[in-house]
Amino acid sequence: MIWPAAETRHLALRLAPGEDLRTALEHRMAESGATAGVVLAAVGSLTRASLRFAGRDDAAEVAGPLEILSLSGTLSPDGPHLHLSVADGTGAMRGGHLLPGCEIRTTAEIVLGLTSAVRFARRLDPATGYPELQVLAP
Repeated sequence: MIWPAAETRHLALRLAPGEDLRTALEHRMAESGATAGVVLAAVGSLTRASLRFAGRDDAAEVAGPLEILSLSGTLSPDGPHLHLSVADGTGAMRGGHLLPGCEIRTTAEIVLGLTSAVRFARRLDPATGYPELQVLAP
């Protein structure tokens, strides 16, 4: 489904030390009143990260300090689907599904694209066993 660019607004955030990255994004999405969102840009640092690696059901804790290299995904009233990659002090990278427990170290600068021209929803897909994205009319 396509919507006009003019119906997308941008929300620039600076998250403070101690905030939880995922929880903060969920709250900002809910406060915005938008029905669909995407992460457009993200940089910052974490004291630790909680990720779910591919094909796993358990959380992996990654010790920091960490630099945020990328954050991408979608935000919906039903919850987000976000992937995060981080690097430690040696440059070693880890990445996976963003879970609660990613504490901001110094800052996180995030830009979101938000709209109500479409609605993102998550419904259980029997083929995958996960709640997958559906793009719906508002």
